Order: sequence, then C-alpha cells, then structure tokens
Amino acid sequence: MSEYFSNIKTSATTIATGMGITLKHFFNAVKRKGDAGIDDADYFRQVDGLCTLQYPKEAIPTPPHGRYRLYCNIDDCIGCRQCDRACPVQCITIETIKATSDDLEACGKTSGGQQKRMWVPVFDIDVAKCMTCGICVSVCPTECLYHTPVADFSEFNVKNMMYHFGNLSKIEAEAKTKKLAEQQAQAAKEKAAAGGAPGAKPAPKPKPAPPQA
Repeated sequence: MSEYFSNIKTSATTIATGMGITLKHFFNAVKRKGDAGIDDADYFRQVDGLCTLQYPKEAIPTPPHGRYRLYCNIDDCIGCRQCDRACPVQCITIETIKATSDDLEACGKTSGGQQKRMWVPVFDIDVAKCMTCGICVSVCPTECLYHTPVADFSEFNVKNMMYHFGNLSKIEAEAKTKKLAEQQAQAAKEKAAAGGAPGAKPAPKPKPAPPQA
C-alpha cells in the first residue's frame, strides 16, 4: 500500500515540476531573450524569455567563415575553366570564346590587372546541385568565385536555382564567334600566301654530297 501512494506522490511531483517549468517560460515570454551565441561567454547569463525568431524579419546571423550560396564576379573571370574541371558534382557550366587581338581592350582586365583573353558567354552555376565544398573557390586563380553569407535562397521551381553569370548575350556571342573565325581564316590565308599550306611541314634539306675520293 505504501508503494502505491509513493508512486502517486512521485507522479504528482513530476507533473508539477514539468508544469512549473512550462508556466515559468510562459510568463517569461513577455521578455526577449538575448542574442548571444552558444560560443559567447554570456550565453547562460541571458535573461530567460522568448527565443522564437520571427522569420524572415528576424534571422540568425550566418558565421563569417560559413560557405553558403556560390557567386561569381564575372568581371574578374579569365575563362580558365579550372573551377569547371575541379567541381566534383559538375554544377558549373562554362563556355568561352577567344578574344580577337582588336578586342583585348574591350575584353578588359581583372581587378588584379591581369589581361583577360577570353569572353565568357556562358557561366552557369546550378546551386541546387552545389555541395558548397569550396573546391572551385580554392582553385580559382583570380578569386572571382566565392561563397556569400546568403543562406536562404530556396525556390518553388528548381529551374530558378540555375544562376547565370555570363558576360555576353547570345547575339553578342554569335558575333564574337564569327569574328574570331574570320580572323583565323585570314591568318591562315596570309600564312599560306607567305609560303606553304597551314600546318604543312617544311621540305627536308638535301643531304650534302659525299666527298670525292
């Protein structure tokens, strides 16, 4: 019999303790809990109160060294395609067109002063596939690829997760391709006129005659 009443007492005490904690948080909800992070020395000394974030008006700040949405500063891209080759999930697609000699000035330079020699009409990143490993960032010679602190970029349509960073429109790319082909054809014609078909090997020199006995 004593065990029966002891169990009732334990149950009542347990329920009262749990409800007491619930009521404490309920009445403290009129106050706002501090913004100290878990690594902050004042984390456990914050006032006990409401901690629910009113998203999207309120959001937890992202860590300064976190890797989130990938971005390309196309003005600094030289079209080397190292990021494309290094990507383990092939979420980067690049197409390049060699700039003609009279287009180098228009092609411009990177922020570091390096002359760009490639147009990049297509530089697409499928962020739905991106695993934010950071490999592409580490191999980029001009540091035009980097991860931004933007962590909330969900979309209703997965097609909107394809980001386009190319620096030429489709019409401009066709014009640059045609211009490059014409310049290469002209160079080949001039080389042929100067002597020999393009790519032809020069005729071997005749061997000297053996000395007379």
